[in-house]
Amino acid sequence: MWRHIDPRPGPRPVSGAGGRSLRVRESYAASVMDSPPPHGPAEPRPRHRDRHGRGMRGPVTPPQVPLAASRAEAFSDLVQDSVERLERRWPQLADVDFLVMDVPYVTEDTVPLGSSAPAGRDSPARVVIYRRPVEIRAKNREERALLVHEVVVEQVAELLGLSPESVDPRYGQE
Repeated sequence: MWRHIDPRPGPRPVSGAGGRSLRVRESYAASVMDSPPPHGPAEPRPRHRDRHGRGMRGPVTPPQVPLAASRAEAFSDLVQDSVERLERRWPQLADVDFLVMDVPYVTEDTVPLGSSAPAGRDSPARVVIYRRPVEIRAKNREERALLVHEVVVEQVAELLGLSPESVDPRYGQE
């Protein structure tokens, strides 16, 4: 049975069975619930714990574990490893910018895996490797590492005006 609770404190009449009036003392909980909220700061306080009181959730794995690296970070690491391998043989590559982009701007039917641009007046030479097309073509991490290295070698060879085999003697053998 639903009853209206009078917001005034103290005893109040409530109609009981048969229409007779009963006097019921208001409970503490009802008086607290009906009182206006205390005046406090208008801005909500920042939560320091989750709603179960166990503290803030942290990362699932520590940063040293490979699972903590995203696919984009892992791909950038593969490109960096390949560039470092080539820089030992070709020191002039230190002046080339190597970039990783997700997808190329495509105007043709074929999707490139990488591109290169020679140095301009105000900009250094640039090699761009496209992450998503390379990832789609590789089945696993080992294939992805080989394909990344091949694309980097091909783009560096195009930039230097050489054949890929002269840039890296192991090109195409792995």
